[in-house]
Amino acid sequence: IKIIDTPQFQRLRFIKQLGGAYFVYPGASHNRFEHSIGVAHLAGELARALKTQQPELGITDEDILCVQIAGLCHDLGHGPFSHLYDGMFIKKQRPGFKWKVNKGVEDMMDPEKKETPWPYKGRGKEKSFLYEIVSNKRNGIDVDKFDYFARDCHHLGIKNNFDYRRFIHFARVCEVKGEKQICVRDKEADNIYNMFHTRYYLHKRAYQHKVTKIIEAMMTDALVKANKHINFEGSKGKYTLSEAIDDMEAYTKLTDLVSEQNPSSSSNELKEAGQILKRIISRDLYRFLGEIPTKTPEMFDSLLPQNSLVNIKSNFWLTFVIQVFVLDYGMKNENPVDHIHFYSKGKPDEAFKLPKEEVSRLLPTNFSEKIIRFYCKKTDETSLKAANDHFDRWYKNYQKVTNRSKNYFHLLIYRFFSTSID
Repeated sequence: IKIIDTPQFQRLRFIKQLGGAYFVYPGASHNRFEHSIGVAHLAGELARALKTQQPELGITDEDILCVQIAGLCHDLGHGPFSHLYDGMFIKKQRPGFKWKVNKGVEDMMDPEKKETPWPYKGRGKEKSFLYEIVSNKRNGIDVDKFDYFARDCHHLGIKNNFDYRRFIHFARVCEVKGEKQICVRDKEADNIYNMFHTRYYLHKRAYQHKVTKIIEAMMTDALVKANKHINFEGSKGKYTLSEAIDDMEAYTKLTDLVSEQNPSSSSNELKEAGQILKRIISRDLYRFLGEIPTKTPEMFDSLLPQNSLVNIKSNFWLTFVIQVFVLDYGMKNENPVDHIHFYSKGKPDEAFKLPKEEVSRLLPTNFSEKIIRFYCKKTDETSLKAANDHFDRWYKNYQKVTNRSKNYFHLLIYRFFSTSID
């Protein structure tokens, strides 16, 4: 309660859990505040279940409290509109600057390598399983997902096929290569696949929804224009919206209510930012032209706006928006279940991996897909017709060369970027 009642934690009341998705799904009005409390609750549930089922692990009440606090504080670093701030705005406003919302010692660790030194403070390797409860870097099964799957599905009106209660009931710590890991009962493999499919489905239906992403692109454009005109008082003076990440005091003042800050000027850029926000409210959105799923994801790795292609034709970015995004099970092209250890009823202390074929032959064979989307910023009838015709011609050419070389493909992208629709 002492942590919850701090201004830094109360700030999470004013940060939408799903960013721009609220403008597509009106029920998705929940915030990082309640999610963080939910993660703390579930962290305690799982830790207490392990303590009850396996007293030999030596889990103390202090261990449980520390895990709960970790769950409570895990999202304190989020900026306005959650991942819109760090994933879109900072990348666009400060290209090349390496910054991460939840940067911590866990990013230094590769759990699959025994030679990696133990990077954590607080508990030694004998309690390594405690570090898998809130944010599991080994396979992605953690109470953070348990809460946001249930909470997001509820507010979005999407069915959640994953039963986290069964996972907690059947979770057990086993020793794997000299390290204690949280393992799963073998009969729960289907439930685990349901969890990762739920993640994929939420991204496809809501988080990466084509209207959600274009609203977030518009909000990003507005924030970029307003950036230097909105200031936050920090420890060493005033900081702009993008500079606030350099000062803890200034950063803790950032919420979704950016528009309530007193701007330092009434410049044309601020007026343009306001016009973009008005377009969102009146649903005069950038228009979707089409999308292309690809069998060769690596072809799109160099197509993001920070690439040198932006210099091909400056007025291209005044007309078009491209977005490249990935849908996966949480571990890029890998099957995350390959990183999970199971145990059986007859041998509860022996951990083993379960091949996908032994679970079901109907499970997916691919675990990642990359999609490129094209939007037009102009919405007048003449511009839209020209943009659609332009995209259709380009797409027909794309279909003809999908089996050709990567260089030829990039030539095709070049032609799309450098051809005017006027």
